[in-house]
Amino acid sequence: MASLKELRIRINSVKSTQKITKAMQMVASSKLRRAQENAEAARPYAVRMESMLRAIAGSVAGNDNAPAMLAGNGASDNHLLLVTTSDRGLCGGFNSSIAKAIRERVGALQAEGKTVKLLCLGRKGREQLKRDFGALIIDTVEDLDKGGLSYDADEIAARLTRMFQDGEFDVCTIVYNHFQSVMTQVVTPQQLIPYNVETDDVAEADQTEATAIYEYEPEEEEILATLLPRNLAVQIFRALLESSASEQAARMTAMDNATRNAGDMIDKLSLLYNRSRQAAITTELTEIVTGAEAL
Repeated sequence: MASLKELRIRINSVKSTQKITKAMQMVASSKLRRAQENAEAARPYAVRMESMLRAIAGSVAGNDNAPAMLAGNGASDNHLLLVTTSDRGLCGGFNSSIAKAIRERVGALQAEGKTVKLLCLGRKGREQLKRDFGALIIDTVEDLDKGGLSYDADEIAARLTRMFQDGEFDVCTIVYNHFQSVMTQVVTPQQLIPYNVETDDVAEADQTEATAIYEYEPEEEEILATLLPRNLAVQIFRALLESSASEQAARMTAMDNATRNAGDMIDKLSLLYNRSRQAAITTELTEIVTGAEAL
């Protein structure tokens, strides 16, 4: 049984940990409000961009002169996966859920004989995947929030465009946590290159509007040559915003649970400490009474 001194040390240690988790919960809660507003503000623009692109791309998808970012390069052997995680931990299952989805996706692609490459957007993705897929990781982009997510999205989009033009991959898919609520973040894969005309998350109203017939000037191919790279940056930017909001929500929830668990542990240790202290006092009194009777 632990001594009274050991119990006091443990209680003080848990109280110190509880102060840290409570502070982290408050910081995450403050950051979550802004991150959630940014993610929700970016959705209408990204959805309308998808709607417009789908309307134009649907008419030229089968043409011989369709842009490569729409039609692809005729192959699907080399896959690039963008692993969107955080740079820090202590956010519950936020990072592990992405790592699990990537493991399953890599396994499925390799079972089909595909070549897979991983580009990690966040330090934790590399740390969790390097043991199993270290040879597949081509690079890691860290500190995405320091330079501004919009700037980072443009840089990543430009890099992906160069890699695709150089033939380094055939299909590019980003995997990120889509923010639904403080308690719910959904792992979402989205194909970026080539643009998938058939499957997207356009709302029903936008889908109906996208079926209207328009006349474009200049030609659709020329518009797509500019719109496709822009859409790539927009979708990456949206994914980073969704991931940022999901990270703060997951961290706030995890730290709230940790604070509650620390409180429960303090109560149990305090009860054990009081019982041990009372038992020690009772033993001392018994020894004193026994000694007095012996005299």
